[in-house]
Formats: sequence, structure tokens, C-alpha cells
Amino acid sequence: MILRILAVLALLYGIGFAIFLKTMPAPVAGPKTDAIVVLTGGAGRIDRGLALLKAHAGQRMLISGVAPEVRPGELAHEYRVSPSLFRCCIDLGHEAVDTRSNADETADWVRDHKYTSVRLVTSDWHLARAKLELVSALDGDASVIGDGVPSTPRYALLVGEYNKLLVRRAALLMKAVL
Repeated sequence: MILRILAVLALLYGIGFAIFLKTMPAPVAGPKTDAIVVLTGGAGRIDRGLALLKAHAGQRMLISGVAPEVRPGELAHEYRVSPSLFRCCIDLGHEAVDTRSNADETADWVRDHKYTSVRLVTSDWHLARAKLELVSALDGDASVIGDGVPSTPRYALLVGEYNKLLVRRAALLMKAVL
């Protein structure tokens, strides 16, 4: 009996992991949003956010999780964009250290600016959990569109991310029930 239960759980885990892999999001050409939020930590994320901002896909951009010592001028130079773009339209979030604190920092920023729609830019493998965290932190105050930056993660990273996603879904479900 216990072996059957374990076999069913293993099968469900495997099916869920396959769905997770199959549904990793790609960049979205979809609707314009009030704001663009980029989570630091992976190649191509800031580049994607800057391209979206230049294409007027959002009014303003937050880069969440920036090291405290990094200044806007340094990023403007590194990404070869005008410092005036950073002055007018880009905020740097220095408080976040992980995905949950990215969501909290972003939710505060979204509420401060009274935005009602956000395009969340992060790596394709990270987007499901990041979006889950942000939607939870916003608590209905804004809609979130996920915009996945294509990557080539190692298998171990994907398994770890899927496990984190399952744990956070379970924790948020428990929080809602209690």
C-alpha cells in the first residue's frame, strides 16, 4: 500500500516536472503594461527590460535586487544606454536578496507608483516562482504578465527550481487556508 502511494506521488512529481519544463515561458510581445520589473541574477534580463522600455512596453522600469554599491551611471555605461534613460525612467531596488524579497520590493514600488499592470522579466526557468511570489505580494493590486528570458540552465538547477516552486505553492496554499 505504501509503495503504491509512493509510486503515485513519484508519478505525479514527474508529470508536474514535465509540465514545468514544457511550459517555461518565452519573451512576450503582448500588451503594454504600466511598468516593467527586472529581477537581477541572470544573463539577458536587464537587456530584455531595457529593450522593452525603449519599445515603450511600459512607462517605467524597476531593476530589483541590485547590489547596494551599484549606481545608475554604472549600469548605463555597462548596458550602453543614455544616463538620461536611467534618470527619467529606471529605478534601482537595493533591498531584495532573493525571490521573495524581490516580490516584496516590487509590490511596494508598484503601490507607490499606483501601477495596475506589471511585466515581470526574469529567466524562463525562474518565472513561474517569481510570478507566484509577486502575485501573492501584490494581493490583487495589479496584474502581472510574465516575460521569460530564454536560457540554458543545468538539469540540477531546473529540479531545484521546481522543488522551490512546489514548496512555495504549498506554503501559500497553507497560508490561504489558515
